[in-house]
Amino acid sequence: MTAPAAWSEIFAATFGPRLGTLRPKLHRYCARMTGSVIDAEDVLQDALAKAMEALPAAAPIANPEGWLFRIAHNAALDFLRRRSRLADLITEEEVDMVVEPLSQTEAREIAATSLRTFMRLPVRERSSVILMDVLGYSLREICSITGVTLPALKALLHRGRIRLRDVAADPVERLLPVLSAAEKELLAFYIDRFNARDFDALRQRLAEDVKADLVGEVVMHGRSQVSSYFGNYSREDRWRLGAGLIEGRPAVLVFEQGPISSHPAYFVLLNWAGDMLHTIRDFRYAQYAMEAADIRILDLAISKDDRS
Repeated sequence: MTAPAAWSEIFAATFGPRLGTLRPKLHRYCARMTGSVIDAEDVLQDALAKAMEALPAAAPIANPEGWLFRIAHNAALDFLRRRSRLADLITEEEVDMVVEPLSQTEAREIAATSLRTFMRLPVRERSSVILMDVLGYSLREICSITGVTLPALKALLHRGRIRLRDVAADPVERLLPVLSAAEKELLAFYIDRFNARDFDALRQRLAEDVKADLVGEVVMHGRSQVSSYFGNYSREDRWRLGAGLIEGRPAVLVFEQGPISSHPAYFVLLNWAGDMLHTIRDFRYAQYAMEAADIRILDLAISKDDRS
């Protein structure tokens, strides 16, 4: 019998060569299912943990990619249930339909559809359209991942494509949040000190129980460990920070050195406890999250109205 400690090695042997390619693909699916590139990373990490846990009972795995996608699909559904948005489960329609292939123009349009638009589809229609029209899986592969029958899948795809075209033609206006003066000041402080390479000033703002998550790489706990996080950045002059919103959340946008108006390479999320940094979530090693992110560049100028 294989020792428990050896399962991580078996997992690495099974997925290691392809996980670098699969992880962005899994994230792309989860982002369109949850409507958020940030929540998608949480779902993806949960799926990978569940895959590791399930591996002893599942090995050997004939189709590792399909197996992992099935776990990610179920993890996304679990997330949506917790968020109380899974009220639209439908009964399978045992009808024989022909799924028409998309034109190149239609395929490009669906691939470019915003996350918010996908969220307006019922869950199983959304899942079916994403797996076929965004990720390119076959009907039978999608049946294996989602557990629906082939006739039901054809019906889901037919309805999902029609509904997606309808909702894409009727966009919903999204109101941007208004940051308080305090939020602007904290964000501006972090960005200003980073760009000045004054990392000691940032270390002084670390809470004792601070946590830094370099997504997909390592999680650091406590002031001593997290101090080394800034050490890595201090050894290179490649990055410059700006302020922005990611899906309406205040964020630090990280740019390659150059014009601040260029597209950011990745982002960092900060949570503060008072004026002390409590959590840092850095997507440097998960830049695939930028592919569908809703990004706005911010001006942190503080007006009199902000202070009132």
